[in-house]
Amino acid sequence: MKTIFKSTILLAVAGLSLFTSCKDDRDSNPTLTQPTTFVLNELSVNGNIDLEKTTAPIVLTWSQPTPYNDFNAPVVPTYWVEMSPTGQFTTPFDANADDNSRADYFVLDETFSNGSNVEINAQNLNRTMLQMLGWTEATTPAIQQLLVRVKAAVRDASFNEYYPIYSNVITINTVPYYMVLKPTDPEIWWLIGADIADGSWGGDKGKCVIPMQTIDGVVYDTKTGAGEIQWIGYLGGNGFKLRGSMDDSWATQIGQNDGGYVKNDGGSGNITVGEAGLYKITLNTAELAKVGDKENTTALTIEKYDGAAPVYDGMAISGSFNGWSDTPMTACSTGWENHDWYITYDFAAGDEVKIKQANSWDFNKGGAFVDYSEGMYVYGVGNGPNLVIPEAGKYMIIFNDITGYIRFIKQ
Repeated sequence: MKTIFKSTILLAVAGLSLFTSCKDDRDSNPTLTQPTTFVLNELSVNGNIDLEKTTAPIVLTWSQPTPYNDFNAPVVPTYWVEMSPTGQFTTPFDANADDNSRADYFVLDETFSNGSNVEINAQNLNRTMLQMLGWTEATTPAIQQLLVRVKAAVRDASFNEYYPIYSNVITINTVPYYMVLKPTDPEIWWLIGADIADGSWGGDKGKCVIPMQTIDGVVYDTKTGAGEIQWIGYLGGNGFKLRGSMDDSWATQIGQNDGGYVKNDGGSGNITVGEAGLYKITLNTAELAKVGDKENTTALTIEKYDGAAPVYDGMAISGSFNGWSDTPMTACSTGWENHDWYITYDFAAGDEVKIKQANSWDFNKGGAFVDYSEGMYVYGVGNGPNLVIPEAGKYMIIFNDITGYIRFIKQ
């Protein structure tokens, strides 16, 4: 999370040192004076500030403190805006800290137009309050009062602060709103059944069940993760189902009922296709969310796939961790045409990886990781960049050689 504390505005600091010499020299040297306070003006805006609808900057203005010295050698101070929902100003919020339970104020990092005012972005202010106070969509208040003051201090070349002073405190009333700080992971369903992986209906990922895949270019709801997901592979007509979670005892599932697809009906039958072959399974989880339990849904579609789908004898991972040799992956399906592969491997941070055809570089996939709460995924690109492992650990890798989609699941 980006730090919001340190002001990036570096104002010139001069004349901090007090010179020592003979009495006559001292009489003509600049004399450092210490102001005690300065005046922060009330906002010109009346009433509550709607942070979602406010597009113009919120402008704070103040009077310049009495000069920090005289004899025409002023020291120019740096300013910080501090805001507190309690008015305590004792413990600052730190976006990088593990524990902010005692934080009672935050410091804004805004653009100063000059030394006597600051322009505050309403959306940034809302985001900072949300980070500090931990609001959810249900707990975001209708009105949030903020106590505001400005700090002034002089800094030397090493950014050490000297002689801090504070303005008076003013009150502003804001209308905050809930915003997503980190987008929710795309919602992923799992394929399981006699047509899937080893066909055992077991729960082992890769070996027995296969995750559906996000689709490059599809936008997923930042709050719910809903959107369109897919899988392309071989179906033999022996039956399968979809599971929304592998940890909910089949509470979320999709089966078949009188030719239609039904949601969360434990008594529904397996989904079957009339003819063995390659199929594309697509599930729109946003549409599925509108359907009640035991109701039929059109959010699931299954259609023949007629794109290119070579059958490979083997796949491997290769990279800096194995001298760019082959470490074989395991075929998910061994009794019929296979297009999904998996492996579990212990990587060091910084290891470079590619997925490739066994014993050949004619087919290989790289790309750029997309973060996921349990690891990451990749829309594999032929001859693309090496994948760089961001964090050491053991990962299960699941790869589809038709779509090029690569899923890393941290174990």
